[in-house]
Amino acid sequence: MYVDINSCFASIEQQENPLLRRKPLVVAAYVTPNGCVLASSREAKVLGIKTGMRVKDAEKICPNISVLPCDPPKYRKVHAKLEKLLSDFSLKVVSKSIDEFVFKVALGNPWENALHVKRRIKQEIGEWITVSIGISTNRYLAKIASNLQKPDGLVEINRDNYLNVYSKLKLTDLTGIKLRNEARLGSAGIYTVLDFYNSPLQKLKFAFGGVGGFYWQKRLHGYEIDDFPSQRKSIGNSYAFPNSNIPPIPILAKLIEKTGFRLRSLGYKARGVSLMISYQNYKFWHKSLSLERLIFDSRDIFKYVCKLFSACPIKDSPIREIAVSVFNLTKNDSLQLEMFADIEKNLKLVKSIDKLNSRWGNFTVSHANMADTGKYVHDRIGFGSVN
Repeated sequence: MYVDINSCFASIEQQENPLLRRKPLVVAAYVTPNGCVLASSREAKVLGIKTGMRVKDAEKICPNISVLPCDPPKYRKVHAKLEKLLSDFSLKVVSKSIDEFVFKVALGNPWENALHVKRRIKQEIGEWITVSIGISTNRYLAKIASNLQKPDGLVEINRDNYLNVYSKLKLTDLTGIKLRNEARLGSAGIYTVLDFYNSPLQKLKFAFGGVGGFYWQKRLHGYEIDDFPSQRKSIGNSYAFPNSNIPPIPILAKLIEKTGFRLRSLGYKARGVSLMISYQNYKFWHKSLSLERLIFDSRDIFKYVCKLFSACPIKDSPIREIAVSVFNLTKNDSLQLEMFADIEKNLKLVKSIDKLNSRWGNFTVSHANMADTGKYVHDRIGFGSVN
């Protein structure tokens, strides 16, 4: 069963404030004209206002639209409530993003369970929060089903109707198939979802390679081959400078604090850091550093990122955007002890700091270089994430 909150951020804002209900509304990264729309309400979607638009373009379509800033703590609270509710229906609920969950239904009729989930959401989380639910024999087809009827949908793809469902879909309606993969399939003579389903394994291997072709065949035939934990490749944060008067080091410090907290909260350690800088004159610079040891402390990340920053040769233009990330991630609990640093003491320290910040608010305890950055680098929820 795949559960997807409809118009997540916008619906939560309308739930919190009844005066916003039944009105066009967008939640934006920034409420300035060039801010990016992160979510639009049902009323805004009907007008053609979509995620990814700029605020000024949304206002051209609807001059009186309500534009709200992103409020991540509010959305995470609803996410946590829904996760707790769904855990009553399954021993293992997997969070796919801030607004999506997938789980196996072990007992009872899945359709009746789905209707029960919808009723409880209305009663326990909010009357304005709706979800689209997909049911199938694997998580991939359940997600496809959840996208077929919005808002407040409930669709099952099963052995009795799958051919009918496939006949009504375009290839790009399938999750993971966009223009590039559509072209790959076309080169193999596959032009429809039914072609895709009926293709022999050899043809799919030609389009996607050996393992890729095998996985696609199994997904479309209803077998579960995605039921394993995915390994993140990197964790990072970026910031677009609104003007050239903002010093970069405090911004870097704040980005690194956010990155370090996300790294630890997800249970990872890293063996590499990366820095990307783009400039007002459209120059671009990027450099990565692979490390011999695992790091988890934001102070260590800051040290290595500053080393990269000092190596940047471009000095003749103000910075337009800067991004920090850590990579080569692992959940390995063992740490190599060092001669000149007490690793166990540092680990206890950062855990205590994270605990304080989780309880009293982000950056309650933070790097001194972050001073006077309160209005910069706001809290954000990454795509496909809850952090």
